[in-house]
Amino acid sequence: MTVRRDFKEPAGCRSEQVIGRTELFTAAREQLGRGGSVLLHGPAGIGKSTVLRALAAEYGQEARTVLRCSPTESESHLPFLALADLLGLVLDEVSERLPAAQRTALEAALTGRGESTLQRDGLALRLAVLSALRALADAGPVLVVADDAQWLDPASAELLGFAARRLGETPVRMLWAVRTEGEEYDRHLRASPPDTLAIRLGPLSRAQMSVLLDRRGYTGLPRSTVRDIHRTSGGNALFALELSRALAENATAPRPGEPLPVPTSLRALVLNRLEMLSEEARRTLLVASAGARPTLALLHAAGRANAEAETAQAAALGLLATEPEGPAVRFAHPMISAALYAEAPAQERRAVHSALSTAASDPIERARHLALATNGTDPEVAARLAEAAALARDRGAPSVAAQLCLLAARHTPVDGDPSPDALRLQATEDAITAGELDLARDIAREVLSRTSVPAERVRAWIAVIETAGHAMSEVDAIFPQALADAGDDPRLLALVHYQLTWRAVLVKGDFDEAREEAAYAAELAARAGARYTELMALAFQAQIETLMGHPDAPATIKRALEEPQDPRVACHHNGAGYSRFRWLIMSDQLPEARAAVTGLLREVRRHGWVESEVHFLRGVAETELHSGQCGRALDLARESLRLARDTGIGEVASAVLTSLAEAAGGQVDRALTLAREAVEHAEEDGDQMYVSRALAALGHAELVAGDLPAAVRSLRRVREVEQGLGITDPARGRWHADLAEALVGTGELTEAQDLIDVTREQALRLDRDSVLAVLDRAEALLRAARGDRRAAISQLTAAQDRLAALGYGLEGARAAFALARLRPDAGPTAYDEAARLFRRCRALPWLRQVEAAAAERTAAAVPPQAPAQGGPAGLDGLDGLASMERQVAGLVMEGATNREIAARLFISVKTVEATLTRVYRKLGIRSRVDIVRLAAGRRAP
Repeated sequence: MTVRRDFKEPAGCRSEQVIGRTELFTAAREQLGRGGSVLLHGPAGIGKSTVLRALAAEYGQEARTVLRCSPTESESHLPFLALADLLGLVLDEVSERLPAAQRTALEAALTGRGESTLQRDGLALRLAVLSALRALADAGPVLVVADDAQWLDPASAELLGFAARRLGETPVRMLWAVRTEGEEYDRHLRASPPDTLAIRLGPLSRAQMSVLLDRRGYTGLPRSTVRDIHRTSGGNALFALELSRALAENATAPRPGEPLPVPTSLRALVLNRLEMLSEEARRTLLVASAGARPTLALLHAAGRANAEAETAQAAALGLLATEPEGPAVRFAHPMISAALYAEAPAQERRAVHSALSTAASDPIERARHLALATNGTDPEVAARLAEAAALARDRGAPSVAAQLCLLAARHTPVDGDPSPDALRLQATEDAITAGELDLARDIAREVLSRTSVPAERVRAWIAVIETAGHAMSEVDAIFPQALADAGDDPRLLALVHYQLTWRAVLVKGDFDEAREEAAYAAELAARAGARYTELMALAFQAQIETLMGHPDAPATIKRALEEPQDPRVACHHNGAGYSRFRWLIMSDQLPEARAAVTGLLREVRRHGWVESEVHFLRGVAETELHSGQCGRALDLARESLRLARDTGIGEVASAVLTSLAEAAGGQVDRALTLAREAVEHAEEDGDQMYVSRALAALGHAELVAGDLPAAVRSLRRVREVEQGLGITDPARGRWHADLAEALVGTGELTEAQDLIDVTREQALRLDRDSVLAVLDRAEALLRAARGDRRAAISQLTAAQDRLAALGYGLEGARAAFALARLRPDAGPTAYDEAARLFRRCRALPWLRQVEAAAAERTAAAVPPQAPAQGGPAGLDGLDGLASMERQVAGLVMEGATNREIAARLFISVKTVEATLTRVYRKLGIRSRVDIVRLAAGRRAP
């Protein structure tokens, strides 16, 4: 069909609705913007049509005419059908402009009046399609859109291909979507212009799939279920949505360890080749679908004697992927395995699991299969599952441990020891460790609905509180119930009072109360002999005292590190190890802090402790940021943010740190966006501690962006919040110098001096050398603003040296930048040192500021003049170049290629080319050779 300028698509098809395809969507959009064509390809259900509709909606507004078709398999045998869809409605508009022979042939093909075939009217038809497209393009750009182009009838495909190869500069863009299983899209390019960009759509990541399901209304799915959907669907959007629909419609959830229910629509789609398998081969595949890591050896051990021949038959039909090396049996798509399992009767599935319970070599797998082969309660099966859960926990697989504990609870009699609810609570704690907070919350609520045992109820309440994370205000009403269930039992009271410590910080914003609660929780735990709870309470007390600048902090850390230790505390993100890391980093012991937190990160990854991993990733990123390794800090911060969003753990904290890393080494706009989101979410959670941190990140990003009034507003709010919380250690947020610098920039010098004086007093009391150095940097700017430039330069020089000695590379580079600004008579070369330091840190936003400042000084110092006639500029021409221009020119003189220059200066090749163009213009030269000649002239005696 043909669509005019008023071409519209539903809002859901717009580019903002395209999930997880940012890079490829941008590439396609740029290709279309250049007047090129695009071929989208990938497997069925991967999202090609969604991307195609979004692109068509966007570029349909620019085109005068949009021609589109959506051929189907059932109609692909009808000749010229796709061509009729594309040109049928514009035939009257173009027919008069076609030669008679072409017009007759095209009308016969499109209308069916008369007989037309490629054999009889081949040349006339081919030329007619080409002429029709050119005639439409004479009136304005044309966009040809074809979805499911694999079903184009051969005649239409041949005619479109003929025209596409001859359109040349004619403003006709083609946008195709075609189903392919591999990279077999070349034949479809024949129906597209020669410069068509082919883009393959791959599977969505788990985080992207979570966004997709949320937008499609499946918002109540636990993260563990989203993980299973992602694994089963293989990242395919259509499969994932169908699986989610089946889950929503299914009254009973699958048992732990069982595949997801597969709807009939998908079973038919992926199992249509099963009918060609022998019955024995189908049974062999069913065994493989039930195994976690099926191999030929496992299939033999499970009684499938002819596994080689039967899997070979399945591979020939495309059901299994061929493995040239290794014994693994791998399905061509996870959905085939899930659908095959779902299709089998329950009795047959139990028989398969029974066989695998003795065939599997891994004790965890044997226990899982034994549970799935057993109906009803069975103490022996439950004991095997509990042992397997403990083994999974030791192996660093807490998610597997949680599933095994749930299976053990199913098979444990009501009067069993441990009880079913005790096993469920262990599953809850394992799920929290694995970052599956939704699952943990659901299990805990289920336990609370049935148990009356005080210890079990308190553990369940604690689990509900912990799954709230920083949004503790949402579970504030739980605490009286938890205290009532704890009674006068010091072990249970210690658990509740430890959580009240967090409530005092996150809900009430009262550090004094939090410190008292932590000390009381440690005392109760010591009285009850609960060493784990005692150590956790002491570690958190130490963290609070560190933030408060309390003199007892070192002694409390020492108490928390005393023997006997509990291995669960040593690497916990709220344990003494992390408290020690925070003390080290706030005390300017960066190498020691890096070693400590890197060791913690390595250990929690070995154990599979996801929540702690999120925290320690941030810790390593923070250390690298202070050290001036901005590129590495940004990578780590982004990794932490991805993991936090995937698990729902620490999203605000990770967004705050990623904002700081973006402002240092990435994109300032991104830093601003992340910080604003973090402020909003922290305020929604009522978390005052992270409100202040998010505001500090926002103020810093605003300072880097050059919006000084906004930075002042944000950082003043930080000061107010931290005063209310009782935070006195300026090394906690390190925002004070930023606020002072912004105040100087807005002319509020008295307030800046007062802030510097108060903060310096706190930093001196706590021996915070790096804070004192950056305060000196800010005070130097204040002195310069008051006219004492000589004293300012001296203070800045000393501050830069101190920061370099302490290892704060980025802060030292900022001091060098400030020095360059205070030396107006030094010329553009004054910025070279700052540029070098920022480049070494890979602090790209700051480097751009240096280049802009150098260019501005150059423009002010060198009046414009016409280039010399007939040759290069004078020998002093290089002195008139901006900092970046001079560095690029210098590397050209050394013989470096553009790519080598880009790598050494951390810029793109295009930036090198653009910089050289400016150099040529300023020096009145034409090539790289002239730069070398000019340099040789300067060196001549």
